Amino acid sequence: MYISLTLIIILSISLYLIFEKLKFPGLLAFILTGIILGPFVLDLIDERILNLSAELRKIALVVILIRAGLSLNISDLKEMGTPAILLSFLPALFEILIIGLISPLLFDLTYLEGFILGSVIAAVSPAVIVPKMIKYIDKHKKNDTLVARIVLGSASVDDVIVIVIFTTLIQFYQNQNEIIKDMFFIPISIISGIILGIISGLFLVYIFKKILLRDTYKVMVIFAIAFFFIFLEDLIPISGLLSIMSLGIIIMSFYPVLANRLAPKLSKIWAISEIILFVLIGAAVDIFLFQTIGLWTILLLVISLSARTIGVLISISKSRFKFKEKMFISVSFIPKATVQAAIGAIPLTLGMPGGEIILAISVVSILTTAPIGAFLIDHVGKTLFNHTINVQS
Repeated sequence: MYISLTLIIILSISLYLIFEKLKFPGLLAFILTGIILGPFVLDLIDERILNLSAELRKIALVVILIRAGLSLNISDLKEMGTPAILLSFLPALFEILIIGLISPLLFDLTYLEGFILGSVIAAVSPAVIVPKMIKYIDKHKKNDTLVARIVLGSASVDDVIVIVIFTTLIQFYQNQNEIIKDMFFIPISIISGIILGIISGLFLVYIFKKILLRDTYKVMVIFAIAFFFIFLEDLIPISGLLSIMSLGIIIMSFYPVLANRLAPKLSKIWAISEIILFVLIGAAVDIFLFQTIGLWTILLLVISLSARTIGVLISISKSRFKFKEKMFISVSFIPKATVQAAIGAIPLTLGMPGGEIILAISVVSILTTAPIGAFLIDHVGKTLFNHTINVQS
């Protein structure tokens, strides 16, 4: 195991440095590391690490949701108005719908598996989007960065909505004989998850304000509660993922100073989680499957991204954004990476017949959209943020 960890760290960082010089997202280096060291190429990753991959990906998903919650200011979304709210769900729903309807025609998938694939692919990547939007926000005045703030806020909500849809569809798959029962419990689990997160968040805010505690320990407490939420999912009808997100939002809303202080510590945790997450997703994919699904996957992604772009343009159609601003928002919703890596292998681990195809398409979506999206964000951003951005009324 120790040799495997040594190889993973050295190769990951080496490729990361190379990719950074080439202006490619570093996460692609981690996926490539997993593919090279994984069982389908050199087979140098210890089986004990691979056996823990599902649990490790779950932990990475918890990190994603905590970061998203602590960075999301609901009042900002309200201030930004209807376009921000629509961007939070409409483009994702467009993409899920088109993938769910078309993918069974292109691949050996049922329609349920097709919609599960859609819910995997639809989420945008916080790993690519968040640092780029924060860079623009930090360098410009608030009124000049409305576009970046809209993307940052709505993308975080987009991820959570997609993850909730994914877990709902997975529940349908696991209990296809109890669909009526599931349809009753799903809204209950969503509502109870949000309520539990709100109550827990308010309690933590009270405790953190009353008791002197190092920020590092506060992060550990938040993680402990988040893991407890995940544990509760197996016992009662509750969405642990929504609980985690709600908890983070409450802390950001009622104790923003703390949320901003915790962000750097979460970034350090994410630096480790990111390597583990993307290396394991690379190791899990059968690269030989690319030979049979490659071109069809590219076609599917072109169609799905077109549907997402239509959803974006509809969402901001009644805003006063100029053409370049609309272009910037559209390209900012292209990159896929983090969520796909976190949930893309779950159908395979559950023994779903189309699990291998879903995982392979997830990896292709990361390898193609992450660098293309990052390039387009930078290219459009350079021209956009050199001028005064028009503020929506």
